[in-house]
Amino acid sequence: MANTREHVLKTLLAHPRMTINELAEAVGINPISVRHHIDRLEAEGLVDSDEERHGVGRPRRVYFLTEAGVEKFPTRYVRLTLRLLEQLKETMPQPMVGRLFARMAEGMAQDFTPDDVDHLTMEERLEQMKTLLKQEGFTIEWEKHGDQYQIRETSCPYYFIGQNHPEVCSVDQTLISALLAVPAEKVKCLLNGDSYCTYIVSTPAEKPA
Repeated sequence: MANTREHVLKTLLAHPRMTINELAEAVGINPISVRHHIDRLEAEGLVDSDEERHGVGRPRRVYFLTEAGVEKFPTRYVRLTLRLLEQLKETMPQPMVGRLFARMAEGMAQDFTPDDVDHLTMEERLEQMKTLLKQEGFTIEWEKHGDQYQIRETSCPYYFIGQNHPEVCSVDQTLISALLAVPAEKVKCLLNGDSYCTYIVSTPAEKPA
């Protein structure tokens, strides 16, 4: 039983905001059993939930780890990072904090961005982006709609930090734009109650011969 609850916690760590049915499929047990484990984890303060709009019809209930739930894992980065950011905001003006995040994102983008991205097709850039961002802890899906591409983050390593410090969201947007060499427009965000962080990019214009 304890191993199953740990599996539920690890699943929510990798994929925040999942329904009972989604958890059941991921963990490999029936929804009734998942609900039993979720009830125990909520009672222990490790999991919380809220309602989420999802298309037409009634809202669905999604579950996510609390900070205490994240702290069950070996790394204790969340509490330390939150404290550092709180101190940073107390000692620096907000515009300066924003610029600091932007510079950090630009520096990460330079480390990630390959030198030969211009000769790649958009599909090749997207697949390369998936591989590179996986190293940072992101899980990315994409699909084409006409002359645009929709990019969804199904897991984000900054989600728990972003709940208190949304400025961190500029990091992944900057990385996606840099890796694709085109601007990425954010149209949905987990922090706003959406199912995924979603970006839209357009096919780059062909350079004249």
